[in-house]
Amino acid sequence: MLKVFDEVYSLDRRCYEEFGLNEDILMENAAQSLARVIKSLDIKKKKVLIVSGPGNNGADGVTLARILHKEFEVYLYLPVGAKSKMCQIQLQRAQKVGVNVVDKIKKSDIVVDALFGSGLNKPLSEEFVNIVKKLNKKEAYKIACDIPSGIDTKGNPSPIAFKADITVSMGAYKTPLFGDLAKDYIGKIVVADLGVSKDVYEGESDTFLLEKSDMRLPLRKKRNSNKGDYGHSVFLCGDKPGASIIAASAAFAFGSGLCTVITNKNINLPYEIMSSFLVPKNCTSFCFGMGLGKEYDEETLFEVVENERIPVVADADIFSDKAIVEILEKKKNMILTPHPREFASLLKLVGMGEYSVKEIQENRFALVRDFTQKYKDIVLLLKGSNVLIAKNAKVYINTFGTNALSKGGSGDVLTGVIGSLLSQGYSLLDAAVTGSLAHSIASSRYEKANYSLTPSTLIESLKCL
Repeated sequence: MLKVFDEVYSLDRRCYEEFGLNEDILMENAAQSLARVIKSLDIKKKKVLIVSGPGNNGADGVTLARILHKEFEVYLYLPVGAKSKMCQIQLQRAQKVGVNVVDKIKKSDIVVDALFGSGLNKPLSEEFVNIVKKLNKKEAYKIACDIPSGIDTKGNPSPIAFKADITVSMGAYKTPLFGDLAKDYIGKIVVADLGVSKDVYEGESDTFLLEKSDMRLPLRKKRNSNKGDYGHSVFLCGDKPGASIIAASAAFAFGSGLCTVITNKNINLPYEIMSSFLVPKNCTSFCFGMGLGKEYDEETLFEVVENERIPVVADADIFSDKAIVEILEKKKNMILTPHPREFASLLKLVGMGEYSVKEIQENRFALVRDFTQKYKDIVLLLKGSNVLIAKNAKVYINTFGTNALSKGGSGDVLTGVIGSLLSQGYSLLDAAVTGSLAHSIASSRYEKANYSLTPSTLIESLKCL
C-alpha cells in the first residue's frame, strides 16, 4: 500500500529546511516529470497547449513549456498573467529561449492544465469556469498538473473541473484525487519525482492507497485438511431471501468450509448451502442486514451480537433500524458495509448528524474518520466508486472497482466474501481489505459488456482470481 496525504506543503517545506533544496529545484523536477509523461505518449502530432495559472502551479506549466520548446510545437497561454514570484521568473526564462506565448486557446494535440493545483479552497471564478469548459471540449489528450483544476481540497468539482486523461501528482498521492466526485476527472495518476526519493520526501500518514498486492487470497496450503478447517459462515435471512442466498453463495465460493442461512421459511437454496432455525454452534462468522426488511429474528441476531467469539458483518437494511445503536454498543468485532445513503441513516441514528447523500459524498474522508474515532474497534467500509475502509481513523482506499458493480446484488456478494474471510480467521481489517479488493478486481476482469454483470457472474469471476 502507498501513503496518501491531505496536503504536501509541509513535505515541500521539509525539503527546503532539512535537505537544502529550494522551490526552483523542486519545480524543475516537477516539470521534468510532466515532460517525461508527454514524451512517452504514443501521439504522432506534437502540438502542445499549456494553460497556466498565475501561481506556482502555473509556474510548473511555464517551466514545462521551456523544457518542451523545439522538441514540440508549444503554445503557452496565461489567461491572467504571471503573479507569483516563481511564475514570473519561469516566464522570463521561457521567453528567453523563445517559447511562443499566446493570448488565446489554440488547437493542439495535447492540452496541459496547469491553472490551479491541489490547494484550491474556493470555487472557480466565472472566467476560469469558461476556460475549463473550453478545454474540456477540445479533442486532445489531456494532462493535469498536480490535480485537475476545479477539484477542491475535499476532492469535489467546484463547480466543474478539467477532465484529464492523466493527472501528474506532484511529490505524492493526495486525498482530493480519491474523492468519489473526482473519479471522472482524474484519469490515470502518475506521481512526479521532485528530486528526492519518496522514502525521503514522504512523512507519516494515516491514509493509504491499496494495491493489488495487498489482496491476500484464502488459498489453501494445508494438504491434510477438512471442511471444518475453513470456517462456517452464517447468514441471517430477512424479508428478501435472495440477498442472503447471494451472500452465502459468494462465501462458499470464496473458501468457507460450510455456509448456513438462518430462516424459518421454506426457500430454495443451492444444494451446497444449508438452512437452519438456529445459529450453529460451530459458527465462525455471521452476516446480517442484506434483504433484512423490518421483520426478522431479533432474538437470534442479539444472541450472536452478545457472543464475543463470533465476528460479524452488518449491511444494508440494518442501518435504518434502531437496533444498530444497541448493536454498536455491544459488539466490537464487527465490520459495517454501508453505501452512502445507508451511511447517512447510520450517522443520524447514532447521533452524529443529519446528512444528505450529496453531503456524504462531498465529505467522505472526514465522516469516515469521525465515525471510526467514535467506534474505535469497528471497521467501516463505505462503498463508492472509491471504496474507503477505515479503522480508528486510519483510512485505506480501494480504487479498483468498476461501474459494472452498479447492480443489485453486488453488495450482497461483497458481504459474503468478507464474511467468508472472517470465518477463515482473517482479522476485521484484513478481511475488509482483501474482500473489497477481490470484489473490485473480479469486476474489472469481467470480459463481457459492463452493463451485463450479475451476482452469479461476479461470483464466477471471484473464483478465477
